[in-house]
Amino acid sequence: MKKIYLIAALFLAPTSAAFAADGHNHGHEHRPLHGGIVAEVTDMDYELVAKPDVLQMYLRDHGKAVDVSKASAKVTLLEGTAKQETELKPAGDKLEAKGNFKVAAGTKAVVLVSLPGKPAATARFVLK
Repeated sequence: MKKIYLIAALFLAPTSAAFAADGHNHGHEHRPLHGGIVAEVTDMDYELVAKPDVLQMYLRDHGKAVDVSKASAKVTLLEGTAKQETELKPAGDKLEAKGNFKVAAGTKAVVLVSLPGKPAATARFVLK
């Protein structure tokens, strides 16, 4: 009987270690590279840079920049009872909108990102 437990333990030990190793270590950090705030949605990092005159969204898939040339995004800013919406369009390596934005600390941002061939993703942020 001890042999059965030993054999079972030997087979299960590598399996449980593999699950534990996937705890969230995907070989990349979820830190801002452009001075914004990062949210992870389905293994992609969405970095929102929010300034009073420009909103920018950078996308990374497992640490590598994503081609946004055919992407789009809709940003909704919520501050108290005020609501502001704008579209982000491709601008080089990012999605961007220029204008006049209320981006005070505590403002919530909800971004719906559309990439060709992928389901739309929603990233949520609280501005600092």
